[in-house]
Amino acid sequence: MASSRSCSAAHAAERSGVHSPYANEDYSPGKRLPAARQLAKELGVQLMTVQSAYGQLRDEGLVLTQQGRGTFVRDPSAPLGTEPGSSPAFAALAGELSSIHDALRLLAERLDRLEEIVSSQTPPSR
Repeated sequence: MASSRSCSAAHAAERSGVHSPYANEDYSPGKRLPAARQLAKELGVQLMTVQSAYGQLRDEGLVLTQQGRGTFVRDPSAPLGTEPGSSPAFAALAGELSSIHDALRLLAERLDRLEEIVSSQTPPSR
């Protein structure tokens, strides 16, 4: 694997403890991974093994699967849910999560400022 943000078919196989004939191939964003059935046959493993490895890659946000088209390496610089073929519901959810993240960041900044003000004031004497 070239970097923590790149992906290869070998990565999927390595997750299953299998050595892949694709080990020296690098897959750049947008490139299609081999079909799970084809890869399983070539590696001599069960289809479920490759599907599970592809699922892990998908869960980590390294690939996306498009029904009837295949599994593709996603561009790590593109926000999740904005790739062609992403579901509108997922894109909407990703947008909402981004908004929540921004709001939390602003609240954290305000809290830091308030804590600075409170800590700089001398407590009243009793």
